[in-house]
Amino acid sequence: MTDNQSGAAAAFHSHVFLGEGHEKSERKTWAVIWLCGVMMVAEIIGGLLFGSIALVADGLHMSTHASALLLAALAYRYARRHADDPRFSFGTGKLGDLAGFSSAIVLAMIAVLIGYEAISRLFAPVPISFNEAIPIAVLGLIVNIVSALLLSGGGPDHGHSHDHGHAHEHVDDHSDVHAHGTAHRDNNMRAAIIHVLGDAVVSVLVIAGLLLGRAFGWLFMDPLAGLVGAAVIASWSYGLIRDTGAILLDMNPDRGMAERLRATIERDGDRLEDLHLWRLGPGHLGAILSVVTTKPRDAGHYRRLLGHFRNLSHVTVEVQQT
Repeated sequence: MTDNQSGAAAAFHSHVFLGEGHEKSERKTWAVIWLCGVMMVAEIIGGLLFGSIALVADGLHMSTHASALLLAALAYRYARRHADDPRFSFGTGKLGDLAGFSSAIVLAMIAVLIGYEAISRLFAPVPISFNEAIPIAVLGLIVNIVSALLLSGGGPDHGHSHDHGHAHEHVDDHSDVHAHGTAHRDNNMRAAIIHVLGDAVVSVLVIAGLLLGRAFGWLFMDPLAGLVGAAVIASWSYGLIRDTGAILLDMNPDRGMAERLRATIERDGDRLEDLHLWRLGPGHLGAILSVVTTKPRDAGHYRRLLGHFRNLSHVTVEVQQT
């Protein structure tokens, strides 16, 4: 290959592996940040004006979610602005997974803090201003429900092109349907939604605990509700850490798909000597294959064979003639 051909090939291959609807997700995240920010300021100012420490505390609590959402929004923005930066060998598609992993760590810390506070109150109950605490919890629940609806509302932007400069035959084939959900999952948005849903779950439990406490004098119900909420958040955090950690470590995203790749390559007598399959970003997988064949076939032949695997956005094929 000449120098001119090499340059043409480099320009031909795009390394933009952002998820479908990336900009739409970014806009939704900023909208929820504004909602949480306005609510946070209103609660803090209102609490200071009316002497309600509970309202101030809830406003400060809202700031933790605004901070987590800000991390998600900045990750979207950075990934978009640096999508063509040649310093990133395989693009910035995994930046959302890194942000999701970071958010999951924050969620785990929040779960530990809630659990610690709940256990402390079980052994040393504190007086509760039910008539003040219940409306604040209801208000927090409403904000979290609206935030979750804003974040999850609307599907991905299906106008986004799947053509990334590779010779893929996008046949209407369902051989990679099993991997579709995992491959297309936006873990940055998933982390943002888990933050607001986690707080919504805690709000529901807290409201139930406060109502029971006010009705029957069961002060232990409030910290017990907190413990249950902490367990739910910890469970969601663990799942997010497990999934994003696997992506960041380039684990095989779908063994079933890897076997289908192998079967496709080997169905005509060739042998797949080596295969590396990993996720480049939401909806994008990379693959490196080493094929041993006795027939006069080039890399283009195997690229065409794999054309119906629509999630494959970057394929490198090594052919060994025997």
